[in-house]
Amino acid sequence: MTLRASAAAAVLAATALLGPAPQAVAAPVPQPVPQPEAATAEHRAAAGRAAGAPDTLATLARFFAREGKVSLTAAQPRIEGEAVPVNHLSPDFVAGRPGASVARLEFLASQAVSSDGQQAALWTARTENGWQVVNIATGDDEFRYARLGAAKLPGGTVFREPQIDAWYVAGGGRVLPLDEDGVRAVGGGGTTLGAYRARVAEAYGDKLPGSPYAGRGAAGGYAESGADADAVPDAVPDAVPGAVSAVSEGAQVPWTAGAGVLALGALAVAALRRSRRVGARA
Repeated sequence: MTLRASAAAAVLAATALLGPAPQAVAAPVPQPVPQPEAATAEHRAAAGRAAGAPDTLATLARFFAREGKVSLTAAQPRIEGEAVPVNHLSPDFVAGRPGASVARLEFLASQAVSSDGQQAALWTARTENGWQVVNIATGDDEFRYARLGAAKLPGGTVFREPQIDAWYVAGGGRVLPLDEDGVRAVGGGGTTLGAYRARVAEAYGDKLPGSPYAGRGAAGGYAESGADADAVPDAVPDAVPGAVSAVSEGAQVPWTAGAGVLALGALAVAALRRSRRVGARA
């Protein structure tokens, strides 16, 4: 299911959250850098420090207060637990490169909670300026699916296929679904790693970085048949300090829009507003 979002909503949200943007000189955006192959204890600690920094908590308070659900002073956001790794389907796996893992680390997520129970995920990534918060997203998907995956396949790799917003856990040559989108893609009982590779190669093989598709500026990935063509722009808009971009859960995600590309600095966070779905989860 693809939910609608509008540029007007983004502008209104930005004004309500942070007030009018100043006449400004654009600050340099940190350049993308490769993320670690795996999240070590040191990486988790660095992500936790970035998430719990005073400036980040102040931004979180404004985020939680953006729709009047709680006042700015009463929001009192806090960080709960340790940062968790968030993996996405790897383009190297799609391309069939020898030895490529099914997923790659995109960012670490820290769980933020407000005094009235609102939840959000702080996405933290390694940038040229160190570990920084690069995005705020509503809800608890990252943490919920990490728990579901660990219960369903202990020791497996939990990952997301962002083009269709499907979550899986992979291990032992199998890919098992963790949500309804995953069930639609691979069936309730999952599939073999080889069969999953064949499916994603067919869906995305001609849309990888460096492809003619990407060269046309259309690298928004794969949209399910019947999705609304005008639902959401392919890529997160260029963000500047004070900007809030409103996009929907299930949006097409370009391969190039990894965590490093979204790196904006601790005070220049783009807020990705994910509408929660209603219904049973696998």
